[in-house]
Amino acid sequence: MTDPPARSFELLSRETVWSGRIVHATRNVYRYPDGREQVREIVHHPGAAAVVAHDDLHVWLVVQPREAIGEPDVLEIPAGKLDVPGEPPLECARRELVEEVGKTAREWEPIVSFAPSVGVMDEIIHIFHATGLGEAPGGAAAQPDERIEIVAWPLDDLDGAIAVARDSKTLIGLMWLRERLRR
Repeated sequence: MTDPPARSFELLSRETVWSGRIVHATRNVYRYPDGREQVREIVHHPGAAAVVAHDDLHVWLVVQPREAIGEPDVLEIPAGKLDVPGEPPLECARRELVEEVGKTAREWEPIVSFAPSVGVMDEIIHIFHATGLGEAPGGAAAQPDERIEIVAWPLDDLDGAIAVARDSKTLIGLMWLRERLRR
């Protein structure tokens, strides 16, 4: 694989222009090697962990509203924000699997870490593969404001899930799983 050409820039200033409960936005000024300066507005997000969890028959998904895109029912792999100080992405993924679908897993494997919106946001999403599933004591424990419905999607219809998936982490995770199962 060929590496992209080396480029550089220098951060000259950063001003917080908005701060919310989860994210904040800054107006940053950068200088490039040619001397020109560029202003960029950046949304800062703590990141997230997501899980492609399956047994021999099903991949475990959730349906929940995503108000940002005006959709009441978005099919997704279980995921959550890295909002516990010091919690590694794998531990967040384990926690979210229990909270959202009431499952635990014996085997965990990292799939990919990616930036879903590199032009405007610094969020990194870490996707993990989880197998050897079992029932979590007490079952799913999603927060009341999450409005999550658990979906046991048939593994033999991954193409159907991919066809209706709308968000990047779910598409990446399900396409990865489809390729893994073809081996």
